[in-house]
Amino acid sequence: MSAYLEELSVTEAEQLKKTIQALFRQTCILQVKYDPATLTPRDNPYYEVCTRHRNFIEDYLSVLDCELKHDSQEHIYRISGEGVITEKLNLTTTIIILLTKLIYRDKIMGEGLKAPVTTWEELRSYGRNTNLITRKLTAKEWKDALTLMRIHQMIDVPGAVQDIEDDTPIYIYSTIHLFVTAGDIRKLLKEYQENTEYEQHVIQETKHTDEESDGVEKEEQGETTEETVYTDVIK
Repeated sequence: MSAYLEELSVTEAEQLKKTIQALFRQTCILQVKYDPATLTPRDNPYYEVCTRHRNFIEDYLSVLDCELKHDSQEHIYRISGEGVITEKLNLTTTIIILLTKLIYRDKIMGEGLKAPVTTWEELRSYGRNTNLITRKLTAKEWKDALTLMRIHQMIDVPGAVQDIEDDTPIYIYSTIHLFVTAGDIRKLLKEYQENTEYEQHVIQETKHTDEESDGVEKEEQGETTEETVYTDVIK
């Protein structure tokens, strides 16, 4: 493997190293990312590096008990396997991801797959209206969840997450559907919630979201298959 790197230019070898680091840090790498301030799409150089050096990356990851997967429908690379360090989602973060999925569903049903954008204020409103959030969350709880979602390429925001305000645009990527499926919600709620009625409400919201999102995406993109990526999210 070192011989392969030595054959590359210094710049290309450095880009390859950074791309592999990004895979472990972010979970997945998208082909196109949006500037949240302008919603202008731009090619992701990490994705291009993955494509150019896919065979090498696959071999490298296999040594670490990891696997590189390519989703041709979503246009992303992602990693999985026993060698991936995982972090357990808490209930609050799980619920915020679910709220974001609900908003994404409503946006694409109304506007199509055209840069669905939400705000912190809208997330809180959805939490109240769906009764998924039954207490006032602290700013830290919100921002910790949004930070994790940004790291793993579910959302993006202009500037730092810690600086977001009520009306700051939060761009939602379609990869939101790769995280926290109905099965994951059930497991988490059984562990964290004793209120059966509340648990069933969240499960139904998740199932409804997954089914409607699948329907819309089939119309927009052709039929795709949603796969549970992780019960635990990569650090």
